[in-house]
Amino acid sequence: MLAFLLIVGLSFYVMASYIGSMVSDSLFQQRIRSDRASLETLAVRIAPLLARSDAPALQSQLLAAGGEMGGRVLLLDQNGKVQLDSYGEMQGVRLEYPEIATILVRGQSADYGVHELEKGETLDTAHLLFARRTTGSWVGYCTAGVVYASDIIGVLLLVSPVQEIMQNLYQLQDQMILIFVLVAAAALLSSWIFSQVITRPIAGLNRGIQRMSKGDFSSRVRVRGSGEMKQLARAFNSMSEKLETLDQSRNQFVSNASHELKTPLATMKIMIESLIYQPDMDKDLRTEFMTDINNEIDRLSAIVSDLLTLVQMDSQNVKLSRENLSIAQLIKDNAHRLQPIAEQKGQKILLTLSDPCDIYADKSKLNQVIYNLMENAVKYTQNGGVIRVALQRQGRDARFTVSDNGPGIPKENLPHIFDRFYRVDKARSREKGGTGLGLSIVHQLVLLHGGAISVESEEGKGATFIVELPLHQG
Repeated sequence: MLAFLLIVGLSFYVMASYIGSMVSDSLFQQRIRSDRASLETLAVRIAPLLARSDAPALQSQLLAAGGEMGGRVLLLDQNGKVQLDSYGEMQGVRLEYPEIATILVRGQSADYGVHELEKGETLDTAHLLFARRTTGSWVGYCTAGVVYASDIIGVLLLVSPVQEIMQNLYQLQDQMILIFVLVAAAALLSSWIFSQVITRPIAGLNRGIQRMSKGDFSSRVRVRGSGEMKQLARAFNSMSEKLETLDQSRNQFVSNASHELKTPLATMKIMIESLIYQPDMDKDLRTEFMTDINNEIDRLSAIVSDLLTLVQMDSQNVKLSRENLSIAQLIKDNAHRLQPIAEQKGQKILLTLSDPCDIYADKSKLNQVIYNLMENAVKYTQNGGVIRVALQRQGRDARFTVSDNGPGIPKENLPHIFDRFYRVDKARSREKGGTGLGLSIVHQLVLLHGGAISVESEEGKGATFIVELPLHQG
C-alpha cells in the first residue's frame, strides 16, 4: 500500500511540476514580454545619454518610464553600481542580482526573475508554483542591457509588483494539494476495493492450500468473484474433494487389507497353538488342523497375489501382451473349466455366442476377466441355479454378459461392488474363499483394454455383469 501511494505521489509531483511550469509561464509570459519590450526600448533611447553622462536627461527619462511601466527604474553602470534611481534612494549602491549578472557577465540582452522583498528569495518562473507561501511582497526584476557602439555600458533594472500573480499561483497550489488529497483518497479506496475483490479470495485460497499441505483434505474455499478467480476456487475445491476421497479410499484400503490379512493369520495361530499344546492330539484331528492351516496359507497367498496385481495396475506399470484371439473361444474354454463345479451344485451354464468377436488383446488378462465373472456366478448362485453367458457384436464393440438367478445384489450395494475388499455378505464371501479383490481386478483389467464394466441387479432376482470391449485396439 505504501509503495502504491509513493508511486501515486511521485506521479503527481512530476505532473504538478509540468503543469506548474506551464501555468507560471502562461501567467508571467505576457508580463515579461511587456516589461522587456518597454525596458529594451528605454535602453536604446538612453544609450547616447549615458554615453555622454547626461545625468539630468537620464533622470527625466527614468522618472517618465517608471510612471509608464508602473514600477521603479534603476540605471546601473558596468560594475553593477546604481547610478540613477527613479525613486532617488539607491544611488551608489552595488546590486548583485542574478538578472544583472546575466547582462554584465553572460552578455545577454535581457532577463527576468521574481523576488520576495523581505526574505530575499529569488525564483525563476518555472518554479514559482512551489514558492514558499509568505505574507511578504513579491516583485518582478526585469533587466535590459544598455548598448552603445556594440559595448554594454550599463544595465536598466525595472522593479514591478507581481503580488496578484503570486496570489493566483497560491490558489492554484491549494487546488493541486486538494486534488492530491482526493487522488490519494481515491487510491486508498481503490486499493481497499481491489483487496476485497482480488486479494481476499487469493488469501482464502492460500489458507486453504496451507491447511491442505498439513493433511487437512476437507479444506474448501468460498467460491466468489468472477472469471479466473471463480474458476480457480472451483478447481481447488474439486482437487481438494478428489484428494479427500483418495485419502479416505487409501485409509479404507489399508484398513481392509490389514483385516483380510489378519484373519487367516489369527486362524492359523489358533490352530498351531492347539497343535503345540496338545501333543497327544488325535491323528485325524491333527490332519484336519494341518489341512485347514494349508487352506488359510493358500487364502493368504491369494490375497497377497491380488494386492500385488492391484498395486502393479495402480502404478501403471502393467503392459499388455496383445495377440489376435477370439472372445467366444475364451468363454467356451472357461465354461468347460467350470462345468464340473457347476454340475456338483446342479447348475447349468448356458452359452449364447452370436459372434466370435475377434479382438487384439492380452489373452491371459482377458481370460482372467471372463473366468472371474463366470466363477463368481457359479460360486454365489444357489444349487440348481442357471448361469447364462452371452456374447454379441454391437457395432465396433463386443458385449459380454454373465447373468444368474441367484440372490442378487441389494440396490445400496451396487455403487460399491467394484470397490476393493467390498463384500455384499462378508461372512458368506469368506466362507467361499473370496478375497474381496476379484471384481476390483476385473474392473481394472477391463479399463486397461479401453472397455467398460457395469452391473444390473435386483435383490432376489439375480445379477447381470456387462462388459463392453472395443474390438479394434492397437
